[in-house]
Amino acid sequence: MPDWVYQAVSEYQKRLPKDFSLEFVEIPLGHRGKSSSAEVAIEQEAKSLSAAISSQDLVVALEVKGKPLTTEQLAQKTETWRQSGKNISLLVGGPHGLAPHLSNQADLKWSLSPLTLPHPMVRIILAEQIYRAWTILMNHPYHK
Repeated sequence: MPDWVYQAVSEYQKRLPKDFSLEFVEIPLGHRGKSSSAEVAIEQEAKSLSAAISSQDLVVALEVKGKPLTTEQLAQKTETWRQSGKNISLLVGGPHGLAPHLSNQADLKWSLSPLTLPHPMVRIILAEQIYRAWTILMNHPYHK
């Protein structure tokens, strides 16, 4: 990721309290090349993603065809998730998306947009929207 992505995400991470922290775990892309298929790469990524999440986590798959949420709806869901006491794992697929079996195991499929967004922008949008949801829950003026 370019430095500007880390800088933008870091700004939102710094604003969140420790009990509402946001951490990004980078999973290496599956091998893509002339002699390997996208399906093999997707499955390699699925194995890495599965290893990175706990069986106790609430899993949200980011999918173009997932459920669109307003920021207010995200804040409500975030509060419900927070009250569950579980960590939330937000899964973002590689260039060819998430493995269908991994997506189907998610507790929620969420669409940020019907547009295809580049991964650097997805990180920043996620960080900002999670911060914004927190500000709604805290009645902070940022959301206004």
